[in-house]
Amino acid sequence: MSGSPEFGKVVVFGVGLIGGSFALGLKAAGQIEEVVGYGRSIATLTQALDLGIIDRVGVNVGQDVADADLVLLATPVGQMPDIMARIAPYIGAQTVFTDGGSTKEDVVAAARAHFAEKAGQFVPAHPIAGAENSGAAAARADLYREKKVVLTPLPENSVLNVARVRSAWEWCGAQVHELSPSEHDRVFAAVSHLPHLLSFALVHDLAVRENSELYFSFAASGFRDFTRIAASHPEMWRDICLANRVALLEELDRYRAQLDDLRVALKKGDGVALEQTFDVARRARRDWAGGGK
Repeated sequence: MSGSPEFGKVVVFGVGLIGGSFALGLKAAGQIEEVVGYGRSIATLTQALDLGIIDRVGVNVGQDVADADLVLLATPVGQMPDIMARIAPYIGAQTVFTDGGSTKEDVVAAARAHFAEKAGQFVPAHPIAGAENSGAAAARADLYREKKVVLTPLPENSVLNVARVRSAWEWCGAQVHELSPSEHDRVFAAVSHLPHLLSFALVHDLAVRENSELYFSFAASGFRDFTRIAASHPEMWRDICLANRVALLEELDRYRAQLDDLRVALKKGDGVALEQTFDVARRARRDWAGGGK
């Protein structure tokens, strides 16, 4: 690729699936000179180094952040406030930050608290491209290709900083969209966080039964499809559910009301009501799968 890379040094906190794929995507596009990795596990960092995801393991966080072009926080959202507090004193004037968190209002509040007058250098993001597997070995350069990434820009963000973060995700092949932090959290409480909660709940219900082996031995494709996401990272989803609990509780209450309606129909033997509900859902699911992916 002609010309110099858009980003010189990129610092990634959390070099697993999200952070590692971001680094690999920018490397594949030839838009990065050096990736410095930070994380809680030296084993994961060493693995990321061996896999070519990062170019070196970070040692001096102040020095690395001070002259970084771009910093990505790709840890579970519960870890982000501590990282922000740790790096805040060293933020360079030209450094732009983004994240890969699945909730946004809590992350924005932490950024404003810790970055203070430098909060405008933080452009929040959420890549809608996950997998059940986590860790550096799961990272791949094409994870974000043709996938949505939602930016939730702040009023403090300059147009240039938003453009730089947008560009980084676009170099990874992503389709970038924008929502406000509150819109983001309401939407994803319904279409992501609630489904994970329900999936975890169903598998847990069966797992703690005395005869759970019997149930799992007969579970087939319907159970597999519905519960695929229950194989997701428990710590990450604990943090997501707690961070977005207000919107998630609203969605859970709506879902419980829907279940109550179905329970009444079942108890009454009301096949018409059941079929009407199933038909609306079937048509909506088919429309989404046909063109809404």
